[in-house]
Amino acid sequence: MISRLTGAVLRAVLMVLLIATPALLLPGVNSDMTQIVALVSIFAAALTIFEYASIYPGLVEFRNAPPFNRLRFISLFATVFLISVVVRGEAQPTALTQFVTTFGTNIGDAIDFPYSPVRQIVLLLPEDTGFAQVERIRMAAGISYFVSMLTLAVFYFFVRVRNWPLGNGPFNVWINMPTFDPTSGGDVVQRLGRDARFNLIVGFTLPFFIPAVLKASEGLFGPVTLENPQSMVWIVAAWAFLPASLLMRGLALGRIAELVERNRRKSARQAKALQPA
Repeated sequence: MISRLTGAVLRAVLMVLLIATPALLLPGVNSDMTQIVALVSIFAAALTIFEYASIYPGLVEFRNAPPFNRLRFISLFATVFLISVVVRGEAQPTALTQFVTTFGTNIGDAIDFPYSPVRQIVLLLPEDTGFAQVERIRMAAGISYFVSMLTLAVFYFFVRVRNWPLGNGPFNVWINMPTFDPTSGGDVVQRLGRDARFNLIVGFTLPFFIPAVLKASEGLFGPVTLENPQSMVWIVAAWAFLPASLLMRGLALGRIAELVERNRRKSARQAKALQPA
């Protein structure tokens, strides 16, 4: 119980650090924004402690199947931190900000080709957007998309090479998949496979779909400028993080379906071997 509570508190502290990172790094953050960040941090910390201190299933999937959620957290934190460092370097340049800016510029230029997700974000900006703002968005989108794809590749390595989730012991469906009811009807393997394919398709198309929806809604909400640094950091980070999370979930569900099917075949072979000749 003590170790579980300690882990929950540590995770809550990390969540607070994640949410507060842009406010801590970006210059010119006003008091109203600080209060909003503090309120969201308190809520996220309380939710994290409640989730991870409990032995019962909650809202977080694959809670006891590392490194699924750890990779997602590291991905989002790295994205938010790197973009915040780039924006901070515009006002307070250091060796770190210059290095990250150079890295982000190269990544953004490499990924910004016709019909790429980064190009869709750049085309979302109004035509009269300044060159510096366009370069900032391209750089931020390049960093965000690169980190998300790197996270997806690492998780695929754990699934195919490190035999996730069996490397962490028995997989508890009740704890790790709280929203999945294996008794609700239909074949479990088919349902898991269908959900896996759905998540993979949505995760692949979402980086293109989000800019298209924002562009189509300009008549109702006005053009998307992303001029506010904090809003830009979170919007661009979420634009790449959410699709990567869905792709990871699709891979995870497909892996669970594969394990269930494998156990079925193993049980069938054992039952056949026990039958009298």
